[in-house]
Amino acid sequence: MAEFLYRVGRWSARRARTVLVAWLAILAAAGVAFALGAGTLATTFSIPGTPTAEVTDRLQSDFPDASGGTGTVVVQSADGEPLTAEQEEAVAGLVTEASEVDGVNAVIDPFQTEADRAAQQQQVEDGRAQVEAGRAQLDAGQAQLDAGRAQLEAGQAQLDAARAQAEAAGMLAQAQPQLDAQQAQLDAGLAALDAQQTTLDEGLATLEEQSAQLEQGAALLDMAAEIRTVSEDGTAAIIMISFTDPQMEIPQETKDALVTIFEDEPAGLQIDLSADMTMGAPSIIGAGEIVGLLVAAVVLVVMLGTLIGAGLPILTALIGVGIGALGALSLSGVVEMASVTPVLGLMLGLAVGIDYSLFIVNRHRRQLKAGDELHESIALANGTSGNAVVFAGTTVLVALLALNVTGIPFLGLMGTVGAACIAIAVLIAVTLTPALLGLVGERILSKKERAQLAGTTGTTGTDGTTGAAAQAAAPAAVPVKPVRPMSTGWAVVRVVVGIAALLLVALPALDLRLNLPDGSTEPHDSTQYQAYSTLAEKFGEGQNGTLLVVADLPAVEAGSEPEAMAAQVEIAQALFEQDDVVAVAPIGTSEDGTVAAFQVVPAEGPTSESTEELVHTLRGMSPIDGTYEIGVAGSASGNVDISEKLASALPVYLAVVVGLSLVILVLVFRSIFVPVIATLGFILSYFAALGGVVAIYQWGWLGGVFGVESPGPILNFLPTILVGILFGLAMDYMLFLGSGMREAYAHGAPARVAVVQGVRAGRSVVTAAAIIMIAVFGGFVFSHSAMIRPIGFALAFGVLVDAFVIRMMVVPALMHLAGDKAWWLPRWLDKILPDVDVEGASLERRHPHAVTGAAGAAPGAADDVEKDEAAVRG
Repeated sequence: MAEFLYRVGRWSARRARTVLVAWLAILAAAGVAFALGAGTLATTFSIPGTPTAEVTDRLQSDFPDASGGTGTVVVQSADGEPLTAEQEEAVAGLVTEASEVDGVNAVIDPFQTEADRAAQQQQVEDGRAQVEAGRAQLDAGQAQLDAGRAQLEAGQAQLDAARAQAEAAGMLAQAQPQLDAQQAQLDAGLAALDAQQTTLDEGLATLEEQSAQLEQGAALLDMAAEIRTVSEDGTAAIIMISFTDPQMEIPQETKDALVTIFEDEPAGLQIDLSADMTMGAPSIIGAGEIVGLLVAAVVLVVMLGTLIGAGLPILTALIGVGIGALGALSLSGVVEMASVTPVLGLMLGLAVGIDYSLFIVNRHRRQLKAGDELHESIALANGTSGNAVVFAGTTVLVALLALNVTGIPFLGLMGTVGAACIAIAVLIAVTLTPALLGLVGERILSKKERAQLAGTTGTTGTDGTTGAAAQAAAPAAVPVKPVRPMSTGWAVVRVVVGIAALLLVALPALDLRLNLPDGSTEPHDSTQYQAYSTLAEKFGEGQNGTLLVVADLPAVEAGSEPEAMAAQVEIAQALFEQDDVVAVAPIGTSEDGTVAAFQVVPAEGPTSESTEELVHTLRGMSPIDGTYEIGVAGSASGNVDISEKLASALPVYLAVVVGLSLVILVLVFRSIFVPVIATLGFILSYFAALGGVVAIYQWGWLGGVFGVESPGPILNFLPTILVGILFGLAMDYMLFLGSGMREAYAHGAPARVAVVQGVRAGRSVVTAAAIIMIAVFGGFVFSHSAMIRPIGFALAFGVLVDAFVIRMMVVPALMHLAGDKAWWLPRWLDKILPDVDVEGASLERRHPHAVTGAAGAAPGAADDVEKDEAAVRG
């Protein structure tokens, strides 16, 4: 690989304009693809197969009317006074207009809803009064029937007595016709009373049935009493919007059309839209990101000493991220892509693009200052540092592609897009960077450095050598200070202090809670936060995260609505009795009457621990009374499922990455000890980065510094993404520092001296690379998106602790303590391991530095061009 990159570098430098035009053409093609194929980015996340997804899929097939997503618009008076009749009419007009938007199923007028509920409550009261009146009438009728029955019974007694007297007097035969006639009258009266009693009993049964239905309705109204659409003080109202598509699939065009309608606020009204209505795709780049680039530019100027040298890595990185971001966005029309996906690619492309180009430019500058011929220096830098770049980039790429093993589609796509951006950055580093170095020539050096080089190249040694070779052969004017290893005591202090500090920083990670951001995490002056806070203040926190409960009802015969009503009441009461449930309201039943849906309002917001526990509690209730199977859906439930799915996938992914780390480092360093401490160091820096995120974004520490106005749970996919990215970057730094140690040790330096030599050789470039990455990632800390900010901080802080604490402080100290044992490798393993030669040492032996005068190329350089072209084409 090193030899191939050597030839690619020399060919690119000699065909610089061709390479530059090719990359610009690719950038233009990506722009055209973006213009033709870009679609809408998803602002929500879903994972197939979760309980929420299964319930949603069931609703789509069995109860479509209840499967659509919802949105909330909060209306309140600007002066804090109760809403007037004119303002209510204005709201009604907005409701009518919003209901005509494509993709909207229904829009609920809050004032009409409250009027309907008041009418229902009045109907209940009137019904109860009617039932009491009917019961009083029935009681009076029963009293009359009882009195009539008593009279008939008295008449029967008299008739029986008369019959007995007639029989005793022997005159029964003469009195029989009269007695029979009287008996017939009594029997007829009794029969009439029985008929009236039957009618009265039927009326009472009907009345009791009506009373039971009335009380069931009253019970449902009571359980839904806290679900208001107009606040108790009359100053705020909620416009509920139901969509035809599920929450995770609502088209952005539908949301945008609604936002346009409600942006036109009628006089005296303040209208705010919830996060599920307005959470659009984050901007690709903002002020914070530009500041990060400026910091990176300053670091490059300080390190490289020229504006051209500083601008070259930034230019190559911008071209690379342009291709990567536009290429990814061009696929968003055919692939469901989360809004954060291209931003993540931008982060990685900028950071590694600058660093990878810097490694090659820095190596080339050192060789030029040593007197190497321009194109030979470019080729050699590409074959050595470029080879390390390819290896490091491949490590990051594989780690990101491994996100697909989690089985989470949107996370796998993030990893794939990030890996593509890394691949583009590597390709640009080993082709466009040499081309641009060829174009700028010796201007990559400062004027002072060029002047020194011009003076040096005219020097002739006693043996006929020139330039840097003569300098190297000449006696040193100043004695070289011998390299001394660090003291063992100091090494112990470094290990103890470094590890203790990171463990302390990592402690908050034990309290890590995962979820997706909601309106409470948005800036306090945003419409999302205003809507969230108004709902929490005027209607209760739970109104921001209602749950959808779906229940299976037993099949009932047509006309048996009372049974279905009784089942709904039974289910609603069971739900309402649970802790942290403040209201339950039936939404309706499917056409066949086998599925019922309920709205459940929790006591706290969607990201609270109590709401998370409530989701599990409700699912654990199934089947209710051993009869009714239930499921839970809704945004809050979906976020809980996604967080748990991600949390369960994290250990597997972390194990894959740790295993990959060990294999790669054993190949590179041909050691057991070095890979183990390097991997453990990565794990420690990873948890330290998580601890910092928890302390700031979940606990609210230093919230004013980082713009955290409302702390809350951590973005649920951040820990998994952080593993892949931080692992790759940690391996980069370990590679550039550890390879120097390995090379010094292989050339005969004592193990502890080799540690110092390796750190000295690589610390400047690693320091600059780390600062650049911290600056680029840190620029995203102040993004307007609540999802992007913690990702930027986690990456920036993770790079900070890994580069400066683990790689430059702890690892060298541990290797000093280990001494020669640090490079021990079993013989059998040494025999089967391939020689990776990441730094391209064998290439340097095959291509010794060709030092020339000011006039031109090394001998035979023209003949090598055809060989290079053939190698590249082949």
